[in-house]
Amino acid sequence: MELIIDNLSKTYANGVRALQNVTLHIPKGMFGLLGPNGAGKSTLMRTISTLQEADTGSILFGNINVLKEKNELRKTLGYLPQQFGVYPKISASALLNHLAVLKGITNKKERKEVVNGLLNKTNLYDVRNQNLGGYSGGMKQRFGIAQALLNNPKLLIVDEPTAGLDPAERNRFYNLLSEIGENTIVILSTHIVDDIKELCTNMAIINQGQVVLKGKPLELIQNIEGKVYQKTIPKNELDIHKKKYKVINEKLFLGKPIIHVLSDKDPKNGFVPINASLEDVYFSQINN
Repeated sequence: MELIIDNLSKTYANGVRALQNVTLHIPKGMFGLLGPNGAGKSTLMRTISTLQEADTGSILFGNINVLKEKNELRKTLGYLPQQFGVYPKISASALLNHLAVLKGITNKKERKEVVNGLLNKTNLYDVRNQNLGGYSGGMKQRFGIAQALLNNPKLLIVDEPTAGLDPAERNRFYNLLSEIGENTIVILSTHIVDDIKELCTNMAIINQGQVVLKGKPLELIQNIEGKVYQKTIPKNELDIHKKKYKVINEKLFLGKPIIHVLSDKDPKNGFVPINASLEDVYFSQINN
């Protein structure tokens, strides 16, 4: 099964063009949607999730016309939004059981099996009777995945799932999403490049409402291999280098700027060649 997004556009009442003719074909597995804050990622996720309307375009999921058959899509959709609330004084087991009833799992025995299975899958079973208010950020995110999986979805959307997680929790979340992605279309929307690099076999970069690049991460890195150069410069020379070279990334090391430039030939002048990274791919598109 494939998710096909064709020429999707959305302009808000204030004139912001959140999506501009977005076209994507997303196969089974992990698909990364990468872009800066305000790029249109959340608008696209909400539109796919039937939470808001598009102005033009179409979305097909198998035989489902998503924009016209919203309820059909919802039957097979799991969604973890960027921000979601939990009842702090209710246990994970109790809330998940309640949500399972709302999703139509009315048989008590079946519901218990589903709930316990998901608590195990998300490594929350041992703390299932603990109130959600005492959960860490990563534990709450894993609970969010558990509730998104209650209806055994064929399409799972997670929006900025690792923002604010510590490295250990982020790794646990990576492993969980990777396992789910073996049998499901999982769309991972994020501005964190490492999320995509670690997890996704296909990806797209979106900026200012437009898809500016799409493909397989390793192939996109290969496309700029041998074209990325690095140099440490004085702070007062940053603007000069930006005018002279295509600076795609800049960061500080021990207080001094390090710049990466994209060039078809060796720029010399103190630059050294470096291995290209997905971060370089990303910034080459965002900082055009």
